Amino acid sequence: MLEARGRPVRPGDVMVLVRRRNEFVGELLRALKQRDIPVAGADRLILTEQLAVQDLVALGRFLLLPEDDLTLATVLKGPFFGIDEETLFDLAYGRGSERLWHRLRARAGGDPKLRPVAERLSALLARADFVPPYELYAEILGAEGGRRALLERLGIEAEDPVEEFLGLALAYERDHAPSLQGFLRWLVAGDTGVKRDFGARQRDEVRILTVHGAKGLEAPIVFLPDTMQLPNPPDPLLWSEREQLPLWCPRRDLAVPFYTAEKQALRARQLQEYRRLLYVALTRAQDRLYICGWQTRDPPKEICWHTLCSTGLAGIATAFDFDTTVLIGRDGWSGEGLRLAGAQTASPVWERRAEAARTGRLLPSWVTDPPPSEPDPPRPLAPSRPSGAEPPALSPLATTGRDRFKRGLLVHRLLQSLPELPAAERDIAAQRFLALPTHGLPADEQDEIRHQTLVVLSQPEFAPLFGPGSHAEVPLVGLIGGHAVSAQLDRLIVTDDRILIVDYKTLRPPPAVEEDVAPLYLRQLAIYRAALARIYPGREIRCALLWTEGPRLMPISPEILAGYLP
Repeated sequence: MLEARGRPVRPGDVMVLVRRRNEFVGELLRALKQRDIPVAGADRLILTEQLAVQDLVALGRFLLLPEDDLTLATVLKGPFFGIDEETLFDLAYGRGSERLWHRLRARAGGDPKLRPVAERLSALLARADFVPPYELYAEILGAEGGRRALLERLGIEAEDPVEEFLGLALAYERDHAPSLQGFLRWLVAGDTGVKRDFGARQRDEVRILTVHGAKGLEAPIVFLPDTMQLPNPPDPLLWSEREQLPLWCPRRDLAVPFYTAEKQALRARQLQEYRRLLYVALTRAQDRLYICGWQTRDPPKEICWHTLCSTGLAGIATAFDFDTTVLIGRDGWSGEGLRLAGAQTASPVWERRAEAARTGRLLPSWVTDPPPSEPDPPRPLAPSRPSGAEPPALSPLATTGRDRFKRGLLVHRLLQSLPELPAAERDIAAQRFLALPTHGLPADEQDEIRHQTLVVLSQPEFAPLFGPGSHAEVPLVGLIGGHAVSAQLDRLIVTDDRILIVDYKTLRPPPAVEEDVAPLYLRQLAIYRAALARIYPGREIRCALLWTEGPRLMPISPEILAGYLP
């Protein structure tokens, strides 16, 4: 059992880096599984080579051609049905020219083992020609329990290929006619590869990655078993970077100097990248790095990773004898190696985790501590859109069903726009605006709203509200009592010594005295007044409500508003 600083090494602590994917990776996977060591598999997979995908493809091919006996036998023995060898042999032996599917259906009635298999396959056959591939496979893997069966048979490493298979089925339907036969042909012909993201979801398994795919990842223990092989030499057909031309030499004795120089330059670039990958591989380990090598019949080159590392460590590392048979059994190896150790100043990750578990601080404080309380209300105060209940108004039946909200919006718009026009043009402009089809107003209601608005503008007592120095729809933002305020003032008059705030109200009928005004409206004016007091300190600020029904201007005393601040 390997140990690191007094604790056993878990499989998730180990990362194995190879220079490229080749037959060595397959041998390594088999060796780890034979010793019951959890392994996550390689970082890049050919989708159609995965057993889970092959089982899904075989099921699809049977649904397309039930007379294919070999494919049906594969499906029956696969994870979806799990028929044992004896049952399958008894079902298939001595059939003569009878199809396996026909024999299965004939025996299903008297065999309780085969009856659910035949019923399930018949149901899938009935749907295969009428549903898209994604829907069909999603049903097989979901409601039919296929995903669970695959993972139970093949292990958790089958999850990524299954997810990618479903994703490709959905992608195929976006660009092609959704047929099962077309999808399976497209999938097999595409030879799709799957890159697995070991950094996003790490389980307690040994990870096998290419050095290029390990960029940005780390592990406590890293093995480099593939350090003696060099990149393959350039092909006879190569590309000249200098002349931007393809070059080809069928035999070495026919090579011209220009071709030889280009080939040497390409080889130099290959070896530069080869050494850069070595740097990446050497910097992936957090605690331990094991540099190994497997030698073929050819002796190692002086520029291979193993030789480069041996040469660099020869003067600073300590030689020692090792024997790995005590760790991994008869297939171990022994010999003399080099060991370079250095003092570690920071505690290892597992010790920090243990300390965190002991103190209960597994995560940063901002993860576990509750967030600060939200302001009340959490959104900025919008006095013109209060959250309280509106005061009661006349029944719609009393106003012949007219929409009082639409009426109020139209009055507000006219009071905002008409004061900008000469008095002689206001009547015509109001008629034109109210007659727009988008409002949907009958003629009598148009005349009523127009008359009521013009009366307000023509009253001598209201003249200062709409004269020079007055402003319509003034935005107001401030901070009152710890609350953010965002509002829109209907009318604002600013002089050297006074500020007048006027808010339009279309309530019908309006109150007679200020004591009867709804608290909702008083709170709204109190917020306006407090915000403007901070903008214009030292000036007298008065508030009033302009009731368009009447019309009538109602001043609100500061004494009443003082009791409605938030």
